[in-house]
Amino acid sequence: MFLSVFDVFKIGVGPSSSHTMGPMSAANRFLDLVLSNEWPRPSSNVHVASIKVSLHGSLAHTGIGHGTGRAVILGLMGERPDNVDPDQMDATIDEVERSGRITPPGHPAYQFQPRTDLIFDKKVPLPGHANGMSFSAFDKDERLLVKRIYYSVGGGFVVTDTELEQLKADKKKPAAAGDRVPFPFSSAKQMLEMAERSGLSIAQMKRANEETRMSSDDLDAGLDRIWAAMSSCIDRGLKVDGIMPGGLKVRRRARAIHDKLQEEWRSNRINPLLANDWLSVYAMAVNEENAAGGRVVTAPTNGAAGVIPATVRYYQHFHEDWDQDGIRNYLLTAAAVGGIIKHNASISGAEVGCQGEVGSAAAMAAAGLAAVMGATPAQIENAAEIALEHHLGMTCDPIAGLVQVPCIERNALGAVKAVTAASLALKGDGQHFVPLDACIETMRQTGNDMSEKYKETSLGGLAVNVVEC
Repeated sequence: MFLSVFDVFKIGVGPSSSHTMGPMSAANRFLDLVLSNEWPRPSSNVHVASIKVSLHGSLAHTGIGHGTGRAVILGLMGERPDNVDPDQMDATIDEVERSGRITPPGHPAYQFQPRTDLIFDKKVPLPGHANGMSFSAFDKDERLLVKRIYYSVGGGFVVTDTELEQLKADKKKPAAAGDRVPFPFSSAKQMLEMAERSGLSIAQMKRANEETRMSSDDLDAGLDRIWAAMSSCIDRGLKVDGIMPGGLKVRRRARAIHDKLQEEWRSNRINPLLANDWLSVYAMAVNEENAAGGRVVTAPTNGAAGVIPATVRYYQHFHEDWDQDGIRNYLLTAAAVGGIIKHNASISGAEVGCQGEVGSAAAMAAAGLAAVMGATPAQIENAAEIALEHHLGMTCDPIAGLVQVPCIERNALGAVKAVTAASLALKGDGQHFVPLDACIETMRQTGNDMSEKYKETSLGGLAVNVVEC
């Protein structure tokens, strides 16, 4: 099983990897399909004149708060998650709403009126996944020419309905010859066995796998680019204040907390919770940026984007022996654990609740931090298990469908749990009672049993028990 570090960590925009980045990418894919020869044309004189989109399941229920409709419009205008300019998004959407047309580069103009051609269908879920969407293209006489169903399966990943079925089938098969890597672990048990046989660290094995597809220099440059984007997101979040968009009137707090911590730092006042406070403000800074639609990195999702950057910045802040190689090893180790979780369970809040988002992020962060603190592979696996175990059962119940409450603070506490888990694991010898694989399987089962009300639909939990202001 191979999932690249650059599939786990993707640069994009907020507020949601599954509800924003995924639908934007699905729109990109549909545009590519329209121009391709992958669908039968009735005649050479038939051309696409209009496009319609319907959103289903969690995308329909919380799509407005998550910016899903906006993401679809931007995607149909040719914008992509990794290079869309957040400062120009509103102007682009206003132009589509005013003109009733989309004008993606390389395409003719298509009719698309968001008020009538973008449907939030809360009644009919699609069968493959909670985050389903349907794209359809019509000719000038409103005859359907081509239709595709896409699923946004978490972390910005998008698949068609047929691809989803193939993914499910592939999980039951051994790796194909074209996918072979030196260390094809698909479980934590296999990962530890391979580490034992090879004498390599988890980061070294992950690096060897990645280098079957790119050079060492390209890998390092890519890892540095990911961390630079994460670090810039922290810095932006620490400088901005004000009210976040969406109508809840939630105020940004990271800047004010950061200023107080800086004052304490300069005055040398004793603060027993200093490390926790810095962890929290770093995580909150990222997720406030995410909530505002800023540039973030899926880690492994946008809703959980603050946990890993916070713990890396903590590593820089409180560990004098940190270096760039350490950050690279952190990211490689975290990606190895994230890949195992995604392969065997889910990182999608709409599929398994927030245990799959912040819980997975905390497990990845604990593993990465333990690695750079000198842990053995067994201790790293233990750290990941501790962090994930204590997020089991966590629901995804965002108020008003916005990635703000409880998401922002939840990232702060996820970062604190990750550091605690890494520290606890380093105090032991790696031997522990609950294997990481058992914990991941428990998360999967718990997510399957969880009511849909608590899986990113905003139909239960805090979303219905807190009065919106």
